[in-house]
Amino acid sequence: MRVPPERLGRWLDGVAARHGTFDAVELVDGAVRVTCADGTEVGLRAPFDWRPGPALLSSFSAAVRVPHRAAVLLVRRGRWAVGVFDGADLVVSKVDARQVQGRTAAGGWSQQRFARRRAHQTDAVVGAAVETAVRVLGPHAGGVEALFTGGDRGLVDDVLADPRLRALAALRRGPALEVGDPTKAVLLQTPEQFRAVDVHIVEPGDRTTPSPRRS
Repeated sequence: MRVPPERLGRWLDGVAARHGTFDAVELVDGAVRVTCADGTEVGLRAPFDWRPGPALLSSFSAAVRVPHRAAVLLVRRGRWAVGVFDGADLVVSKVDARQVQGRTAAGGWSQQRFARRRAHQTDAVVGAAVETAVRVLGPHAGGVEALFTGGDRGLVDDVLADPRLRALAALRRGPALEVGDPTKAVLLQTPEQFRAVDVHIVEPGDRTTPSPRRS
């Protein structure tokens, strides 16, 4: 699950209320692992790099609230959106679309001609999305910490294959954003995903005990 950084403190208070005091807080592979009194383990992973402090949980909570500059690229067949965010605030963006024909039930030669036309239209979408990304995101490539992508994985890969976007592509982070058609409203909602803390909870009952080996 994902927890917004601004809600992390209250969310952890709720964990303590349900599972007891935090008996241990440690750093494991870059993530913070909290062990509760009832044996529940909570793993917290920050979306951006951070520096642990003496009070590990407090420094983590403070670090995830710090604004980071990130780029976003969303591409689906016929529509794309790009933007640069400073924290949750959109600094610059561009949303555009180009028609791509839907599927047809026709067969034979007509179907083949349609498939070629649709492929050309898709190529045109990728080309246009590349130019948008170069124009809007390119000037910010040296100042962003990460690139988050969403939509059609193949089309996103095609866009980032352009040599002019090489520096930006090197900053790409996963997992992919879960988005619908790339509209301005959808773009504005992406910080809810890429700024969130990745949380993994393991309760005592979730741990399976190996069955004894039969003699």
